[in-house]
Formats: sequence, structure tokens, C-alpha cells
Amino acid sequence: MHFTISRQNLHEGLSAVSASIPSKTTLPVLSNVLFHAGDGGVSMSGTDLDVAVRVRVPAEVETPGTLTAPGRKLQEIVRELPDAPVKVQTRGDQIELRCGRALFKLHGLPAEDFPALPEIDFESGWAAAGSQLLKLIRHTAFAVSTEETRPVLNGVLWELRDGEMRMVATNGHRLARMRIPTGPSLEATTQLIVPPAALQQVQKLFKGDDDIHVSRSGNHLGFRTGGVEVYTRLVEGTYPNYEQVIPRDNDRIAIVDRRPLESAIKRVAAVASDQTHRIRLEFSADRMVFNVLTPDLGEAHDELEVAYDAEPLTIGFNANYLLEVLRYMPTDEVRLAFKAPERAATVEPVRKEGEEEGEEYLCLVMPLRLLD
Repeated sequence: MHFTISRQNLHEGLSAVSASIPSKTTLPVLSNVLFHAGDGGVSMSGTDLDVAVRVRVPAEVETPGTLTAPGRKLQEIVRELPDAPVKVQTRGDQIELRCGRALFKLHGLPAEDFPALPEIDFESGWAAAGSQLLKLIRHTAFAVSTEETRPVLNGVLWELRDGEMRMVATNGHRLARMRIPTGPSLEATTQLIVPPAALQQVQKLFKGDDDIHVSRSGNHLGFRTGGVEVYTRLVEGTYPNYEQVIPRDNDRIAIVDRRPLESAIKRVAAVASDQTHRIRLEFSADRMVFNVLTPDLGEAHDELEVAYDAEPLTIGFNANYLLEVLRYMPTDEVRLAFKAPERAATVEPVRKEGEEEGEEYLCLVMPLRLLD
């Protein structure tokens, strides 16, 4: 293998695939990037066996070939190279980089040792607008579970229906659901449970103005635009019926400015228990009162003016879950809806007239039992 490539193209390619390389692995070849030099360019691939990334960049190829080489070491080297053409050549299982007067030789491994990437036919898939897909990921993926007891909740549910896309994520204590109208898309509803690590790669590598081509083959899903491809193994199992846990009869409504609410929660949460992060919220006529009492630390009190005219309510929450939900609310005002102290609360954006018609975003937070 012998090719000449611009330092920028080499660096961009390595940066894209290096994020999919595991930091620790018992398979040495997984620490490597697979280079494949062919007609008109070079492709670089990295994988941790669950998520794989392949990037194709322009290069002048003199001799086609393949080899794997240490990904992160190459990235470190190329990051510091001068902005000049880089000549890359292999001798046996060794890769050489020449740039100006600099010469590097690194030991590689045969391409045959590298895991095969899934074979996915993108012609038989569908297309998603980058702006819509990235918005869905951003506003839901934060809510996935990190516990291994229910693997199906370790993924984000992606539903494709005729005329809309939905994403849902939950860990059993908080839930985020977003719906975006898309126009006619698929004849039948498709449900995919996608690992958040793959969606992070999609967020990192694709842009809002991209048309992202998506296709499924067996238990693998592929995303592609231009010369960038992301592949992932889907989470197997049946996602729980999330619609059942979303309350329909929450009739105690508070309209609150999001930023002052976030600030107040952060202030009083500083005194909350490190184990439960429990804070007490009391709602009465146009007033929201925050109280925290932690016996071995101290107590906190704060108040906000809010729009609330329902029956008084006292309810407890994990402050971290509330803050996480508020961080992803896309509007300045939010709508908090409650039924009773032991029932789930919902948080939704308060949209101004003419904003994003048809788009729906809802988060749910389970309350904590308050101690007298």
C-alpha cells in the first residue's frame, strides 16, 4: 500500500474513526484503524464490535492495499504534523509516514485480523433529514438507562411511522419522548432500539444539513452520508409500552421560566443528600417554594413566582433528574403538570405562536417519597 494524502484529510479521517476505538480491549486489532487504499481514495475504519465507523477521504493512491495500524498513536502523530502532504507506505506489517523531514514507523497487524463490518444495502433503506434526526437524538438520548439489569432500556427507541419519527428513552425514573412530522415515509411502523454510543457517533459525524441514509440488515443498522458511515448492532428485545406510563390526567399546571427554575434547583440541591438528591417543592397560588433538609448537612429554602392556580401541592423529586430534563427543554418557559404527590409529573416546552407546528416534546419525572 502506498498513497499520498493531505495532512488535513488524514487527520479528519483518523479523528472520525478514533472515537469508535475502545480504550481497553483484549483484542489488540481493535486498537487499530483499518486502512484500505483503492481507486481515488483511502477508507479508514474503527470498531469496538458494537459500533463501527468508516470514513473515505481523497488521496493519490499509487499502490492499492490494506493494513491496520495503531489508531490513537497515529492520531497523536498526525495532529502535530506540519500542514504538508503525508506519504504513507507499508512494508510487510509496518506502516511508514513521511511528512517533510519527519519519518514515523509503526507496527501494524494484517487486515485479515480486523472484524468485518456489516454488509448493508443503503439503496433499500430510507433517508432522514439530518436536522430532524440530530434534534431527536439530542432531546432524548440523555434519558437512557446505564444499569445492566434491563438491557432494553440501555437503548433509544426509534419509531418510524407514516408521516412521523419518534424517539423515546427512559431509565424508569425519567423519560423523554419527541415526535417530529416527516411527511410520507414508511408503509409500516418500524421500531428500532439503538445504542446511545451509535447515536453519539451520528451526532458527532453528521451535520444538520446532511441527508442521512439509513438502512437495516438483520440486527445491524447503518447510517451514511457522503464518505462517512456508522454501523451499529441493535439492542434486542421488546421496548416497554411507554405510552402507558405517560399520565393523561395531570390537571395541576404550573408555567415557569426555565432559567430561574434551574438556578433555584441548583442552589437548594447543593444542600441535598448525596444519595437521594431529594428536594421538596410546594406549589400554591402563583408561588413555588423549594425546601431541603439534610440532617447531617443543613437546610435550604427558596421561592419563585410562577403561574399556578390549582389546589396546593407538595411533591419531592431527585434534583438531578429535574435539572437534566430542564437542560434539554428548547423554550424559555416550561409547563409542569401534576396530579398527586405520588404520581409522575410531566415537563413540556411552552411554545410561542408559529413555532415548530406539529413537533411534540414531553419529559416525565417520577417523584420521590417525602419524609415527614
